[in-house]
Amino acid sequence: MFGGFPEKIPKLYLARRWNMDNFIFHNPTKLIFGKGQLEQLKTEIPKYGRKVLLVYGGGSIKRTGLYDQVKQILDGLHAETYELAGVEPNPRLTTVKKGIDVCLTEDIQFLLAVGGGSVIDCTKAIAVGAKFDGDPWEFVTRKKPVYDALPFGTVLTLAATGSEMNPNSVITNWDTHEKYGWSCAYSYPAFSILDPAFTFSVPKNQTIYGIVDMMAHVFEHYFHQTGHTPLQDRLCESILQTVIETAPKLVNDLENYEHRETILYCGTMALNGMVSMGFAGDWASHNIEHAVSAVYDIPHGGGLAIIFPNWMKHNLEVNIGRFKQLAERVFHVDPQGKTDREIALEGIEALRSFWTSIGAPSRLADYAIDGSRVDLMAERAMARGEFGQFRKLNKEDTLDILRASL
Repeated sequence: MFGGFPEKIPKLYLARRWNMDNFIFHNPTKLIFGKGQLEQLKTEIPKYGRKVLLVYGGGSIKRTGLYDQVKQILDGLHAETYELAGVEPNPRLTTVKKGIDVCLTEDIQFLLAVGGGSVIDCTKAIAVGAKFDGDPWEFVTRKKPVYDALPFGTVLTLAATGSEMNPNSVITNWDTHEKYGWSCAYSYPAFSILDPAFTFSVPKNQTIYGIVDMMAHVFEHYFHQTGHTPLQDRLCESILQTVIETAPKLVNDLENYEHRETILYCGTMALNGMVSMGFAGDWASHNIEHAVSAVYDIPHGGGLAIIFPNWMKHNLEVNIGRFKQLAERVFHVDPQGKTDREIALEGIEALRSFWTSIGAPSRLADYAIDGSRVDLMAERAMARGEFGQFRKLNKEDTLDILRASL
């Protein structure tokens, strides 16, 4: 055994579809990209109303002056602006409820998220919750359906999650130490403004976490059980290659516009649906990381950097050819004289080495996490039963991956 995977994989895990799935693609978010595009707020916001809830995080937008720029535009539109500040890096249900209360009390017509993925995720939950009859945790946990939402837009300040152009959101219930991803047809932003200059102030560690996160999104797509996806494969590989080429330059030159521009666009393309038409990705590593950060509140990108290579090793035998293809095409592993397994493992180690080279963590011990709560994390990961599309993982699988990550 290597990394905890079984010697023989049940046939269920090897079942593949030999053609891509039928699909309908629709992404209603207007992407507004480039220098000086904040001015587009003057055109976009009046379409939705004058009563605006401005949502942001810990105050960095005030230090950079972006807050003043946004407020000036809102004031110029004679908007009646309310504010929800202090959204957490892992946005919490309590903050969502505060925002919903403001929306209902003040009859908010439009929400504007100014920040990174956490701010946008929180705003999505507020927008849906303001039109939802019940506790918002009920739609986060998929116990009740969603039928409507308030419109919202975003001004992005961090390249990472892709939340600016998808319906996805992740919310943490800190009282119960649960963290879940959710989405619905009503949680797409109406528009998103992406000016690379707004990401200049992102510190090195958060820049690194964002790079890991967007690469992890591509990997989640890449490992699937659907056959005949040559274009999707190449799209995924091109994003990964572009990030690998650009990331080392960016982490050493944080205010380089061209590097910020490239990484910002990669983050959006990694999770707006463009690379994943016709198949379902895996998403097991994200589920495990959500369980870890629900218990320990660590950075999402840091957790993914630790977990993903161990998930890869654990599932290598499910489809060695897929890992071999990644190793050769993305990490340029020389196949000469090597078995498929050796090539695949070398690719996984190349990924680990790359993430380490830019400053990402490699062990949960880097966050002072030991094995004392591994069982609790595994239980949190299993809250919805077995998970993963590339291979269904059970609790023992999850424990093996977590233990390998310590």
